[in-house]
Amino acid sequence: MPNETSPVTRPAREPHPVTGAALSFDLAAEADKLRREPTWAAHGHNAKTLVKHPDFRVVLIALRAGARISEHKTDHCVTIHALEGTLRLQLRSETLELKSGSLLALEQTVLHDIEAVTDSLFVLSLGWSSS
Repeated sequence: MPNETSPVTRPAREPHPVTGAALSFDLAAEADKLRREPTWAAHGHNAKTLVKHPDFRVVLIALRAGARISEHKTDHCVTIHALEGTLRLQLRSETLELKSGSLLALEQTVLHDIEAVTDSLFVLSLGWSSS
């Protein structure tokens, strides 16, 4: 395991198509790969872009219990689909818990942070106007 002063470098991933007329993913296998990379071991979080179009992105994210994505917002509409574990989202006016199988949709520019209550896996989808 790297010491605190050495950066964690992610090994080169096998390339995969991120655009196309039809893309299919084994999410359990992708999650297993994420959790085997040094980033997961060192920081308790890891992510992989699965789909990347000019107006749409899909990202698979794994977070270890206690890991957090600091408060942020996007200029895009967002959905968070919890596949495993429990996530806690802090919005400006409320706290939400997303358990496995839950889906949350956020409008553009909604400030939020995400914390993994338990080891968690989720799919983040972002969409925006291409005009």
